[in-house]
Amino acid sequence: MTHLTRPVITVVGGGFAGTALVLQLRRQPALAQAEIHLIEPRDVPGPGLAYTARRPEYLLNVRHGALSLYPETPNHFTEWLTTQPESTAGVPDFAPRSAYGRYLHEALAAVLAPAPGGVQLHSTTAVAAPLLPDGRRAVRLANSTEIRSDFVVLALGNFPPPPPTGPDLRYLTHPGYHADPWAMGNLRRIGPDEAVLLIGSGLTAVDVLLALRQDGHRAPITVVARHGRWPTAHGPMALPYPTFYTELASETTVAGVLAVFKRQLKKAADQGIDWRPVLDSLRPDLGRIWAAWPLAEQHRFLRHLVGLWAVSRHRSPPKNAEAVATLAAEGLVQLHVGTVREILPDGNELRVRVRPHGLAGSWHTAHHVVCCAGPLLDYARLDTPLVVSLREAGHLTPDPLRLGLLTDDCGALLTADGTASATLFTLGPSRRPAYFESTAVPELRQQAVALAAKIASQV
Repeated sequence: MTHLTRPVITVVGGGFAGTALVLQLRRQPALAQAEIHLIEPRDVPGPGLAYTARRPEYLLNVRHGALSLYPETPNHFTEWLTTQPESTAGVPDFAPRSAYGRYLHEALAAVLAPAPGGVQLHSTTAVAAPLLPDGRRAVRLANSTEIRSDFVVLALGNFPPPPPTGPDLRYLTHPGYHADPWAMGNLRRIGPDEAVLLIGSGLTAVDVLLALRQDGHRAPITVVARHGRWPTAHGPMALPYPTFYTELASETTVAGVLAVFKRQLKKAADQGIDWRPVLDSLRPDLGRIWAAWPLAEQHRFLRHLVGLWAVSRHRSPPKNAEAVATLAAEGLVQLHVGTVREILPDGNELRVRVRPHGLAGSWHTAHHVVCCAGPLLDYARLDTPLVVSLREAGHLTPDPLRLGLLTDDCGALLTADGTASATLFTLGPSRRPAYFESTAVPELRQQAVALAAKIASQV
């Protein structure tokens, strides 16, 4: 315990994870006098990348009852939502993501203030956080400000996907290539009769399809995905399936866990129970199941099953799933199994070589190619200045599977020799190596609670 009278805490990133942490830090009695800084370059802090888009057709992919900022008040978001325009005809099961963005912003705005006791917002980026001789860190911002901090927390969220092909990267500067489907106004550059090809068929691709339809797009759309599956639709509300973790606790292989799961699926089916509650019953124990696997087994899961897991676990609102099915039935969306191996500029079009598994491949031509692939997880490849400086100094360590960062149980960053930092922490997607999944609200808000308590205990 350091016995700091006025600790300085800097949180880098003002999306969901950073917002949840700041709110929890303000709730800690031991941190009542703390000076808290939040670094967030976006115009509106709180929503982050996931909840910034103002399109009403972008829906949350979980029901509102699971989205409270506060674990101990599960109805907090639901009660807020009842007061909003989106609920004039009743609270929607799957609310617009923009509404959730407002919810986060309002909660954060209530604690933002330059005066003592408030959270100080810096609308810029952090570029470095070197360790000082006195044990603190100097968080250096792009606007030349320096914040001498006792604790620094990286809440950096997800990073854009890497280029889907190489080494010829000329397509990256082509006006028809869209590296970031979330960029403001990006999709509205696509004409209604222009051919479009999407890379990926996950929830992002579903959102892009719905946005294009909303904008009046009429031309057929080609979708290329390695596993060739759309996200599964959510089923009706159902009773929770009882946990069977005691059967899984001793399993240290993917095959062993899968065998237990299949037995439970059959047991549920015999009782007329849908598979979704069975899968959902694993959620509280996912981290323990993942941690019990040796590295080779974790790699096996990532290689063979992660695609099936993604479409089963991360589901689409029924309304969205129905819309995609309708587009496919009308021939307006064609899903191709394979990987994009090459993208070449060809005048005002792009030529895309798609290789199905084990086959020679074929060429597709489109006016626009939209990358809807998953985020870049590998901290060894990130070129963000703050990450680069910490990586080169040996203060953060990418994990062997390149899913995020190595941390201790509380989120303290580990050096290459396994030493836990006393000043540098992280939460959110960067903690995938420990949990495999570290992006959903229930998990992130619990990380925020635990990390706030950890920091308070060190003051």
